[in-house]
Amino acid sequence: MVRVRFAPSPTGPLHIGGVRTALYNYLFARHHGGTMVLRIEDTDSKRFVPGSEDYIIESLRWLGIEIDEGTGTDNQPYGPYRQSERRDIYREYVQKLIDAGKAYYAFDTVEELDSARARIPNFSYDFSTRGEMNNSLTLSADELRQKLESGVPYVVRFLVQPGQEVEVNDLIRGKVTINSSQLDDKVLYKSSDDLPTYHLANIVDDHLMKITHVIRGEEWLPSAPLHVLLYEAFGWAESMPHFAHLSLILKPQGSGKLSKRDGDRLGFPVYPLEWTDPETGTVSSGYREQGFLPEAVVNFLALLGWNPGTEQELFDNHQDLIDAFSLERCSKSGARFNYEKAMWFNHQYIALEPVERLVEVVKPLLKQEGINADPEKLAKVIDAVRDKTQLIPDFVQETGYFFEAPKEFDAKSVKKHWKAETPQYLTQMIALLRTLMTSSPSAEQIEQALYEEINKNALPMGKIMNGMRLALVGAARGPRLHEIIALLGIEESIRRMEYAVEHLG
Repeated sequence: MVRVRFAPSPTGPLHIGGVRTALYNYLFARHHGGTMVLRIEDTDSKRFVPGSEDYIIESLRWLGIEIDEGTGTDNQPYGPYRQSERRDIYREYVQKLIDAGKAYYAFDTVEELDSARARIPNFSYDFSTRGEMNNSLTLSADELRQKLESGVPYVVRFLVQPGQEVEVNDLIRGKVTINSSQLDDKVLYKSSDDLPTYHLANIVDDHLMKITHVIRGEEWLPSAPLHVLLYEAFGWAESMPHFAHLSLILKPQGSGKLSKRDGDRLGFPVYPLEWTDPETGTVSSGYREQGFLPEAVVNFLALLGWNPGTEQELFDNHQDLIDAFSLERCSKSGARFNYEKAMWFNHQYIALEPVERLVEVVKPLLKQEGINADPEKLAKVIDAVRDKTQLIPDFVQETGYFFEAPKEFDAKSVKKHWKAETPQYLTQMIALLRTLMTSSPSAEQIEQALYEEINKNALPMGKIMNGMRLALVGAARGPRLHEIIALLGIEESIRRMEYAVEHLG
């Protein structure tokens, strides 16, 4: 059975690149009827940021990326799922490597390491230099015992044997081969905080949690040969998971990894939810708060680095994405971030969204503006204006005037559309609307009556329509004029037109 894991570090808000990694893991697991595990990799205690874990869980929940096992669930057969709570487990496996001669203690101080870097060009702690350093390979048994018993700080390094051809079979990139002589003896464990590094912890955890596929960002590809060697050192080569390293999400201009700075500079979020830095109080915007539907964000991100092999862009629901997804169709090259495309997706999903759900979302926003909208009328209004909106907050501007008559008028619209003859034209249209008051006309009947009146009297269609729109809305926007009149009602439409004639002259 397929088992995948998303294993973020709680060092701040979840970047949109991390969201995509979680999404691809989720889609792959669901496509194969497998299990999605959430594990928190909090071994870097110095970079821990309070609130990050809750933020990660809430982000995934908002996006509909369902977690089957691990942190945030009651299903924890291989727990604990926070690495900081697995110290005893890691100690055991570090000791196994040491006892097997696969790893060694290193007591080098900061000063000793700096001295080596100054003395040896392009210094790397590896087979060529380890014999000159302060470690258990160069110390006598008595010296080693004395250091350990006296509590001298140390790290445990992996003993990489040179001259081996290490193969990584990547499901996206194919076979990647590297000679072990190019690898350094990576630190696996630090006595200072009694915690492993990522390299040891993720190998041990993935094995014990029976992970079958490791789907992660390409920044971990250079570490993959080391991880293969670690699996072999533990004797786990046969059960080693398949690797898939995802390409980067690139800056909008296409060069370099997308960062928060790019979002700040260009005015778009790089986080799924709004984040408040607990130290500085700085608020970073999120897709949810900006007015994106979670389905739109998921659809947009799914296509940043993967394609279904067809021209299809819109996937109505998660299941359609799940059915279509495969790692083989993930791109090896980076995907350029395009915020305008994200907005386009959101516009499409707003058009597809059940109006009842939009009412639930928009009504509280209107209430914040002091507008208590009747849900039944609001549903009709939303249906009429949804093609004008890209973000959920747009509905406030596009629907508010249906519930509160404009008392002021947009200056630019007035200058452009309110001419000396406009009051006369509106007076004629008011007279026409009065004749319709007793018949409760439909939008189509209102449209027909307006056109007939204008054509019969050879009146300027554009000037009349623009003037009426300005009077009814307060600006040059909104759906088709006859729809506005039908939604407002004849009586309210007349009242607004009379107000405009009186106040604009």
